[in-house]
This record gives sequence, C-alpha cells and structure tokens, in this order.
Amino acid sequence: MKKISCLLVFLFLLCLPHILFSQEKKPKVVLVLSGGGAKGIAHIPLLQKLDSLHIVPDLIVGNSMGSIIGGLYAMGYSGDSIEKITKNIYWDKLLGGGQSLQSVSAEEKREFQKYLVGIGVKDGKLNSVGSLLNDQNLREYLSELTFPVYNIRDFDSLPIPFRAMATDLVEGKEVVLSKGSLAYAMRASMSLPAVFKPMPYEKTVLVDGGVLNNFPTDIAQKMGADIIIGSDVGGGMEPMDKLNNLMTVLMQTSMFPSNIKNPANRDLCTILVDHLPHLRFSTADFADSNEIYKDGKIATNQNLAALIALSEKLKGFPQRTHKLPDMPKEFILDTIVYKKISPENMPLVVGRANLKTHVKYTTKDLIAGINRAMGTNLFEEITYSYFTTDENKLGITLFGFERAKNQLNTSIHFDTYRGVGIIFNYTARNVLADASRLLLTLDIAEQPKARINYQKNFGGHREWWWGSEAYGAFLRQEIFINGNASDNILYNSFEFNNEINRNLNSLKSYFGFGLNYHYTHLKPKYDREYNPNTISINNYSFNNIEFNIHYSYNDMDKVFFATNGTLIKSNVARSFLTYVDASFSDPDLTQVSGKTNGYTKFGLSFEKRIALKKKITGIVGFDSYFIFQDKLKENQISFSEFGYASKYFLGGIIPSSGSNRLQFPGLHEDELNVTQYMGIKLGSQINIIGKIYLTPHFNIASVGFGTFDDYIDHAFNPKGNWDDNTQPSMVISGGASISYQSILGPIHFDASWINNVDKVRLFFSVGLSFNP
Repeated sequence: MKKISCLLVFLFLLCLPHILFSQEKKPKVVLVLSGGGAKGIAHIPLLQKLDSLHIVPDLIVGNSMGSIIGGLYAMGYSGDSIEKITKNIYWDKLLGGGQSLQSVSAEEKREFQKYLVGIGVKDGKLNSVGSLLNDQNLREYLSELTFPVYNIRDFDSLPIPFRAMATDLVEGKEVVLSKGSLAYAMRASMSLPAVFKPMPYEKTVLVDGGVLNNFPTDIAQKMGADIIIGSDVGGGMEPMDKLNNLMTVLMQTSMFPSNIKNPANRDLCTILVDHLPHLRFSTADFADSNEIYKDGKIATNQNLAALIALSEKLKGFPQRTHKLPDMPKEFILDTIVYKKISPENMPLVVGRANLKTHVKYTTKDLIAGINRAMGTNLFEEITYSYFTTDENKLGITLFGFERAKNQLNTSIHFDTYRGVGIIFNYTARNVLADASRLLLTLDIAEQPKARINYQKNFGGHREWWWGSEAYGAFLRQEIFINGNASDNILYNSFEFNNEINRNLNSLKSYFGFGLNYHYTHLKPKYDREYNPNTISINNYSFNNIEFNIHYSYNDMDKVFFATNGTLIKSNVARSFLTYVDASFSDPDLTQVSGKTNGYTKFGLSFEKRIALKKKITGIVGFDSYFIFQDKLKENQISFSEFGYASKYFLGGIIPSSGSNRLQFPGLHEDELNVTQYMGIKLGSQINIIGKIYLTPHFNIASVGFGTFDDYIDHAFNPKGNWDDNTQPSMVISGGASISYQSILGPIHFDASWINNVDKVRLFFSVGLSFNP
C-alpha cells in the first residue's frame, strides 16, 4: 500500500507542471493600428505576418486609416485579402472623385459640375458645411465590404473584437466606438476636419480620432492588454520637407494634441512596429499605395524575431477563429424604409432607385440603385443601413440628406476668344411645382450671356420630363461670310427651346421632341465708312422655327478628362419659319426681306473613349451634319446665300454656347459657317502626372457651303479651300493640348496647325465656361 501511495505522489508531481500551465491565463494580445492616411497601407504586411505565424489578436484598436484596415481584419478578412482590396481600389474615385457622371440622371448631366462654388439658402440663411472630399463613394464601398457582418451590432461579437477611435467635436473628447454599424464607425474614425464632413452620432458629431489620439495604445492598456502590438505610421510631426501638399498640412494642423502624446503611447507597446523611418511617402499619396505597402514590410521584418517569440508563447493556448462569416452574395429585401426625404422628392427617388421588396439583390445592385437616386442631384448624400424585422427578415433604411431647395452657385472663366467672365446661377428645386427645377444663370462678361431654364419630371417613375429654356447672348466677334471676314460685328442672338423627353435609361439615354425658335441679329459695331475693309453688311436678322426629334446617349465617366464611355447625339429637324431681313452698304447689293426656302436638318455626333492603359485613353469620334434644302420657289430668298444664322458653325477647343456649334481645334470659334459637314477626330489623353494631361489630336473634315446635292458629288474629293467658302473643301488640323484640373476648373493650353492658313494657332482657357 505504501508503494502504491508513493507511485501516485510521483505521478502527481510529474503532471503538476502541465496542470499549472493549463490553468495559466492566456495573455490578452491587442493590436493597435495608428492613423496616417495613405501611409496606413503599411499596416498590411504586419497583418500578413500575423496570419503566417497564427497569431490572432484578442482585440484590435484602430484610428482613421488604421480603423479601416483594422476593421476589415477584425471582421475576418485576411491580410492577403486586404492587400488585394487596396491594390484594386481606384483611390482618386474613392477619395474625392465624388459622384461619377455615369451615375447622374440623363436630364441632369448638363448641370453637373458646372459651378465652382455652391451655397444653399434655407430659411433665409446661407448654409454650407464644406469639405475638400466627397465621401459618397467611400461610404458605399465600406458598406459593401462590411456586408458580411451587417447583422453584428456589438463589435465584441466580431471574429476579433474591435474598437474605432473618434473625436467628439462638440465637447472635444475621445470617443471609443464599440457598437452599431461597423462601416459607420470606420468612416467616422477617419473624418479629418475640413477634408471629410463630420459624422452625426447620437447628440453630437464625430471627427477623426487622430485629433486627440492617433495611436491609441493607452485605450488598449485600459481594456486589459497584456501584450500590445503597435503599428505606427503617424509617428508624430511631419518634417518640413513633407509638408508640401494641402492634405498633409491640414492633418498636421488638426492633430497637434495627438502628436504631443504620441511618444508616451509608443512606450506602451510590447512590440512597436515603427514605420516612420522607412516611409517614403506622405498622408495624401494614395497613388503610391503599392510602394507604401513595400515600405511597410521593412519595419515588420525588423520585428520578426519578437513576433516569432510571441507565436511560440501562444502555441499552448487556444486561438480565435479568424475568418469572414458565411453570408450569401444575394439577399432579398423584405422591407424598404425611406427617411428624411421630402414628399415632393419621394416619387422621383423611389422611381429612380427602383428598389423592390421580395427581389434578389447583391450589394452592387443596391449601391447602383442608391446612385440612381443620387443622380437626381437632389441630395448631398444618401446613406443606408440594414435591420432585421420582427419576422427575422432583412430590411433596409435609406436616409436622404437633401440639398437646400434654393442654391446660389458661381464660377469664373477666361478664354482666348471670349475674354473673362463671372457666372452667377440661382437654382430652385420644387419651388414652382413638385419634381421641378428652375435655373437663372447670368454670365457677366465682356460678351454677356443669360439663360432661364425650367424643367419638370412627370410619369409613374418620373421617366418623362418637359423643359423650356430661353437663352440670349450679346457677342462681339469676327464673322466670316462667303470667305470674307468682318471685325467687330455685334452678334446678338435669342433662342427659345421647348422639349418633351423620355428617359430610355435614367442614367444614360433619352429621346424626345422639340419646338425651337431662334432669332439672330448682326450689325457692325462701327460705321462702314470708318471701317471699309470689312464685309458690306449693314444689318442682318434671321428668324426661324424648327421642330425636331432628338436622341442622346452619354455614359462618360467624367465631365472633364473622361477616361471611359460613349457619347452619341442625333437630331432631325424640320423648318417651319425662315425669315431673313438684310441690308448692305454696297449699292450693288440689293436689300432682301422675306422667307427663304425651307430645309430639313440631320445631325449625328459620336465619341468613344477607351482606357488603353492606366493613364492613357484613346479618343475616336465621328460627326455628320447635313442640311437638305427644299427647291427654291419664286419669291423665296436663297437659304444657301442668306441662311447664315441657321447653318452650322465650326471652330473652337471648348464647347460653345448656342445651337448648331461644333468644336474643331485650329479654327477660331464660329470661324467656319457651313451647310454640310462630315468629320473624324482621333486623339489620346495621357495623364502625365497628378492632374496634368497631354492630349495630342488630329481632325479632318469635309465641308460644303451650298446644297446637299452640290456637296455630295465632291464630298470625298473636295478641291476648294475652306477659307474661300465657295465649294466643297477639306479642313485638316493637328496639334496638342496641355491641361490641368485646377481648383478653378480645367486649364487648357492648345497649339494646333490648320490647313489653308498653314500656321499654328494658340488657345488658352481657364475655369468653367457658360455652356447651355
């Protein structure tokens, strides 16, 4: 019996270390990821190393870009998956690209991004919370990425518990976000003041957590961390040589309190992965994200021995399961709730979003519907959140943040042809009627213009729209009639256009009918006896009314410097009134007054842009515009000779105001007046660096000045010179533009050679021009 007792004691002592070790508490490992804008990409190699060493943190605390990377990792994405996500992101579009032109309603594309500054007027007061970057695309993308955990409202229930840092802008205190929408928390954590809009939260608003605590290891310590793995890409104050762009300066300015406490927080790390000495790029350099990722490997590898030691220490303890929750890619909405959307806007939003219950959707389908609603230009932003109904089914709430009904907009412009001007615009929505828009626009310039436009949507899904527009211009320019040029002609025009259109695709195309009245009056600014080297016209006026059928298709991705998309415009018009009244200073010319022969117009424009490489876009286009004149009857005046104002005008680099204007580099604006036109354009748009573009271009066209029959016989074998304006001619130009997308709008400098004149002409413009 004594031997048996000794044996049991021996076995107990033998097992004692194992028993003691099994009762040892697992150390709490907390991963802390700092903010730092683009530099946050450097966190990813650390996540990949944790994956390979089978180290799963017990908690992740992130701030700003660290909350984005950390939140994705906490919900189950692997380090490799996050690397792939960041490499495939088009950062310019995500961070400040704002709404794409492709997501703007067909009837709103003309007004999109036309003004430099816009301010809402509400209750008689100006209200505008400005920010450098539009976050609609960012919020949508975060919602898409976090969909697998849409039903997890407590961040402790994520595969890895998570906390996001933010700052209470009202009370100036730290906020640790632990519940609610993960996408919302991640976005609130990176609300850098003046760069992104503050995020509403309970009874306050939140901005970037980095304002007070960019590297929140102290929060990790308060939450019971035994081991803190800290990845710091902020590193305190940026040196002078890196304070070379607006975003970096803003971040440095807004984060003084955080940067002061940063050294003490770094001392709390068990393993400090200090990226600062190895990062070659700054906060705003998202375009260099691939290189920042490479930089992130350096500090990670320098801490490899410590990470391996930690991995060995944790082997005896159970680890969390780190993977994305299983979630079907398609879902069915049982309930759709719209909030903060006014009754007058509700039918248009519901019709354009076109989201229905009991229909299968993906997250991309849902975002496409929201973008269609955003395309109405009624909203600053539209957000959404999922919820579970009492029957445990999926519902969604869409929150609309409407623009003010009354808005004041302005922009400035200058170009070689028209000089300098300031544009003022008043836009009123749903003031005269529901689903309506009123525009009053004035170009105060050397050559002033004005425009009044009224538009109303109607129909079950608001797919029909009616528009009326009055446009007037008071120009002073050189004009060319039958090969003769005249300086300082007062060129006054008035147009009254009425259309009824139906959208075939609410974001791309429509067709419609129009009834348009045009009046044009020409008169020399100076008396002909003091200016004898000009054409002999004393007075010229032309009235015409046209009925037209038209079609438009536009899925370009941008208003300026588009890289992908197709543009098609077609029009068939029939004249109903063509009345001319002209007098001349030359006694050999007879005064004319009366109707011209009638005509039918046909026009087609096509442009295609294709992304050949990441920074190179191919451009190809085709135009054909013809006027088919009725047979000249007795007592009628020849349209070919006196229909100047209703023909087509060629020339200019940027789109011109008024009808019948067609661009043609190398020609001055309105330099060539034709009845027939077929042209081809070829070019490429090269994004040299940043927002600088080089666009070499080549244009060739066959033009005619008389009837279609006279033109078509020589259209492909023209023998005349276009500056003679007598017989079918070939117009050829080649050149290049250097452009910059500035804060004032596009800046263009173009040099183009033009045939017949046989010299290079220069053109310069800046700003957003008046183009109805």
